[in-house]
Amino acid sequence: MIKVMIVEDEAEIRYILQKMIERTDDCKVISACDSFASAISDFIKLRPDVVFMDIDLNGESGLECAKAITEVDPKIKIVFATAHSEYMANAFEIYAFDYLVKPFNLERIGKTLSRIKSLSDAASLGDKSESSPDKLIIKGKEEINLVDTEDIIMIERTDGMTRIVTGDEIYLTSQALSTLEEKLDPEKFMRCHKSYIIKIDAVKKLEVYGRWTYSVTLKGTAETALMTSEKYDEMKSKYAANK
Repeated sequence: MIKVMIVEDEAEIRYILQKMIERTDDCKVISACDSFASAISDFIKLRPDVVFMDIDLNGESGLECAKAITEVDPKIKIVFATAHSEYMANAFEIYAFDYLVKPFNLERIGKTLSRIKSLSDAASLGDKSESSPDKLIIKGKEEINLVDTEDIIMIERTDGMTRIVTGDEIYLTSQALSTLEEKLDPEKFMRCHKSYIIKIDAVKKLEVYGRWTYSVTLKGTAETALMTSEKYDEMKSKYAANK
C-alpha cells in the first residue's frame, strides 16, 4: 500500500486530489493538510511514502515545506501539484519526483502513482537504485509532462514540432531539438541527423537510405530515424574503441 499525504490550502482541491489518488489501486491518503506546520507534524507522525504538495500554502512556501520534509526523509517522493508552473525548475532542485499543473488529470495522476508503485516494488525486490530516473520536462500546448530519459527511444523534429517517442507514448512539444539534446547523456543518446536524436542502445538495424544517409530501425517502436554517414562513422568508431 502506498501511503499518500496531501498538502493543499484549498479544501475543495484537497477533496478532489484525494478522490483521484484513491482511484489508483493500493494507494491511500493518510493525511490532508492545509499548512506548513500541520504538514511537518503529520509527516513526522505518519511517515507517508508520497507527498502531494502545493506551491502556495495560503502565503507560506510549499517549496520550503518540501525542503523541510526532505531533511526528515531524503528518500521521500514529493509530487508538486499546483497552478504555478513557473516554479518547476526550483522544484526539481529539491529532487521532486513529479510536477503536476492544475487542473489535474486523473490519468496523469494515475501514471505518476503507477511509476512510484513500480519503483517501490523494485526496491522491495532488492533493486540497488532507490533514486528516480533522470527526467526531461516536456512542455506541450496544454500540459507539462515529465519523461524518464531511460524510456526515450527517439526524438524527431518535424513540421515545426518535436516528437519524443517512448515505447508506449509520443509527446509533442515546441522545444527545439538542440535544447533537449543538451539535457541528455551523450553516452546514451546521439544526434544522428539534423532532425533526429536516438538512443544508441535502441539501434537495431541500419539500411542505406540515400547517398549519404541511413535509415535506422529501432528497438521498442515501429518508428524509424535517419542517420548521416558522418554519424554512422562516428558510432562505428566508438563501438570499435569499446571492444
